[in-house]
Amino acid sequence: MDWGRAKNVLIYAFLLLNLVLGYQLWNDLREQADSNLDITALENNTQQAMDEKNIRVLAKIPTETPELPKIAYRFLDDAQSGKMVELPVPVDSRLIFSPRELAAALKGSIPDIGDYRYDEVASSADVFVLHPLVDGKWPLFKIELKLLGSNQKIISYQRRAIEISYPEEEKPQRVLSASKALGNLIENFLPEGSVVTEVELGYYGEVFDSDAHLPAAPAWRFMLESGKEYYVQGISGDVISPNTEKTKE
Repeated sequence: MDWGRAKNVLIYAFLLLNLVLGYQLWNDLREQADSNLDITALENNTQQAMDEKNIRVLAKIPTETPELPKIAYRFLDDAQSGKMVELPVPVDSRLIFSPRELAAALKGSIPDIGDYRYDEVASSADVFVLHPLVDGKWPLFKIELKLLGSNQKIISYQRRAIEISYPEEEKPQRVLSASKALGNLIENFLPEGSVVTEVELGYYGEVFDSDAHLPAAPAWRFMLESGKEYYVQGISGDVISPNTEKTKE
C-alpha cells in the first residue's frame, strides 16, 4: 500500500469535510439571522411573545402608514360575470411575472387587466390570482380575477367585474402600522410555531352575492407558512381570520 498517497487522501478528505461542516455552520447561522427579519421594529413584549410561542417572521415588515379612506364596491351585471371565458389565443403563462407584457397580451380580452396585480401567495400551479387595485396601488384582496392555465399557457379567465366608489363621508385616515398590527397578532392570536411569510397592505371587504354597494376598509394581510391568512383592519385594528370567518377585537 502506498502510505504516502493514502495519507494525502485522508488529509484531503478531512479538509473537504471541514469545508462542508464550515459551510453548513455558516448557512445555519445565516438562516438563524434571517429567521426573524426586522424584529427590532416590534416592541419588547412582542419579541418576548415570539420567543415564548416559537413564532418566526420571515417577511419584511413595511414601515409605511399612509392615509387611506374606506371605499365601497359593487358587482356589475355582466353577461360574463363569474363564468369561465376562453381566450381566443392562449398566452404564455410566464408573462404573469411581466405585468406590462401580460397586459399587452390580454388587453383584447380583458381591457382593464392593467388595473389588476398578480398575487403569488394566493395562486397555484395552474390558477393565477390577480386582485383589482384601489387607486392603482392597493389590492382589494377578496376580489379575484383568475387566469387559468394548462401546459404553460393561459387559456381562460374567470372573474366578477366590480365598480369601486368613494363615499363622500369617508375621509382618509392614517392606517395602523404593520408592526403594531403584527404585534397584536403575535401576542393574542397566532398559534405556537407560526411562521409569518408575507405582510401586505391593501383593502378587505366581505364578499356577498348582492348588487348593493359593499364596504371595504384598509387592512394588513398576514400570510402564514401553513397557508392560513389573517387580516388586521387598518383603522379599527380588528383582526379578521377568513379561514374561520370570525372577526375579533
